[in-house]
Amino acid sequence: MEYPSKLIEDAVNEVAKLPGIGRKTALRLVLHLVKENENRTTLLTDALRNLRSNIRFCRICHTISDSDECSICRSHRRDRSIVCVVEESQDMMAIENTSQYSGLYHVLGGVISPMNGVGPHELKIETLVGRIDKAAGEIKEVILALSPTMEGDTTAFYLNKKINHFPITISSIARGIPVGGDLEYADEVTLGRSITGRTLFN
Repeated sequence: MEYPSKLIEDAVNEVAKLPGIGRKTALRLVLHLVKENENRTTLLTDALRNLRSNIRFCRICHTISDSDECSICRSHRRDRSIVCVVEESQDMMAIENTSQYSGLYHVLGGVISPMNGVGPHELKIETLVGRIDKAAGEIKEVILALSPTMEGDTTAFYLNKKINHFPITISSIARGIPVGGDLEYADEVTLGRSITGRTLFN
């Protein structure tokens, strides 16, 4: 694609590196910023610069935070007897948006994936073990809320081995048919897990 300006080309090249954004979308966004008031563009660049300079990760749960401890870990309203283990911060945000969970979190920073060079030591697993140990019985349950993939299952299995000697309940999120879904369109693995993981009808 020919660009009328090297500045436009450079900007498109950078924006297109973002996940889910192709070159056409990148060009559309760049041209939109060019047409915008300069103050609006400056606000965006300042926000991104400020993000990169000042973003922190919670020293307890490892989620993205503005300070050394996130608002959830600091809150006295959260149920400190439950810790939900997730892969990334966006998974934690998704669970928070359900308003169905009031416990704490632990962000691993990914899943075990030998094919991608990610082993247990690249994840925040040891800090989870230390957290449970240090809690001295305060943590009663650990929920493994990991993706239902080969890597997610491998990580869950590894975590179970690392923490099952503690006097805690280890659970995992339910897997099955989504609300509004049709059985005939469900894949066999999901449908099978729905049957084996069935619950009492209330």
